[in-house]
Amino acid sequence: MTHDWPAIVADLEQLLKLRAIPFGMKLFENKADMEAIPRLRRPEAVHTLDQIVGQAARLGWTVGVTAENLVGAQCRAVVGLGGAKTDDWRSGRQMTGVWYATQEDAAAHQGAMHCVPDGRYEALVIAPLASGRLDPPDIALFYATPGAMIYFINGLQWSGYKRFDWSVVGESACADSWGRALATRQASLSIPCFAERRYGGVRDEEMLMACPPEDLVKAIAGMRALAKNGFRYPFPDYGVQQDVRAGMAASYG
Repeated sequence: MTHDWPAIVADLEQLLKLRAIPFGMKLFENKADMEAIPRLRRPEAVHTLDQIVGQAARLGWTVGVTAENLVGAQCRAVVGLGGAKTDDWRSGRQMTGVWYATQEDAAAHQGAMHCVPDGRYEALVIAPLASGRLDPPDIALFYATPGAMIYFINGLQWSGYKRFDWSVVGESACADSWGRALATRQASLSIPCFAERRYGGVRDEEMLMACPPEDLVKAIAGMRALAKNGFRYPFPDYGVQQDVRAGMAASYG
């Protein structure tokens, strides 16, 4: 399905007051198909995937990667590149004593991660949504404050309500966002981890949403309906000592 990406991005930026660029991810079975994307940049250095994401979200670049562009198995495994899910990766050996007390703890963490299955894809492209170069992307992503995130979620729940249950894997939280969304095609919210903040430029106040592209359209429609009811982001502070009845009556009668 084709979308008007500049209009969708403009709506998101207006409704949620975004300060980073909404972007998309698309996996390719063949490297040659990736290389056909217009204005594609290819890394000259070895990066974490968090850095590649940051180049799209902070600099507006369109970047394509294959397994050799990424620093190690952890980055590759989440997006299913390069046969990264070896027995050594599953063991958690490299994270033992760094993030987890024992190898048993580290292996449990590896097993808890949402990852794209190995073997199908050769390449990944990350690009600003408004560019339209990934039409359609596999998933759409954006960084926002917790307040903006709950408003977006409220928009998703306006019609066709469903409860969302998300996980927190800890370090390697990219598995909670783009890993989960790519693997399941479900909306996936995460608290970005140390690596995303140290290497990807994620701000202290930011969370990350990854979702199927159609969820953006649904949430925008929902947020516009909420705005007609007087619910808009950023949320105005009513005051912790005020009589609440006048404020509640404006919404509930």
